[in-house]
Amino acid sequence: MRSPSARLTAGLLVCAVLVAACGTTAPNSPSPAPTSSLGAALPGQTETEWGVIWDTLPADFPVYEGAIPSEESASGPASANLVVDGVDPSAVATWTDSALSDAGFTITGGQESMEDGSIALDAVRGTDCRVRVTSAPLGSFTSITILYGSSCPNP
Repeated sequence: MRSPSARLTAGLLVCAVLVAACGTTAPNSPSPAPTSSLGAALPGQTETEWGVIWDTLPADFPVYEGAIPSEESASGPASANLVVDGVDPSAVATWTDSALSDAGFTITGGQESMEDGSIALDAVRGTDCRVRVTSAPLGSFTSITILYGSSCPNP
């Protein structure tokens, strides 16, 4: 006959194995974007005028070579605020158009210069994953603001 402490130890071991087995997921498996029943932003997301976005980009999102993070160029919430030196906003927009297309996005609008010289490029992948990339002149720099929609795979 087992002692009560031996039965308790065996029971705890079985529970630990079951909890570990239930809590595992495949590494790098895409998980659906969390959304509340009210469509509000959840942790890791931010509500913007454009819609709910992720606060970060996935590692494989195409970013213009040489662009670096810059909070000084931020004009509001974004998945990424970047700057690149010595490159025209139209060159960034042209490259982004091609890079997003290569990544499986369909360009839905953009390449139209606004009064301030900025260019917004909108794209979608699948039916729900929306992205907006805006390049704008900032002195000798070009700022790049990326909004990565909350319906896109979790970064």
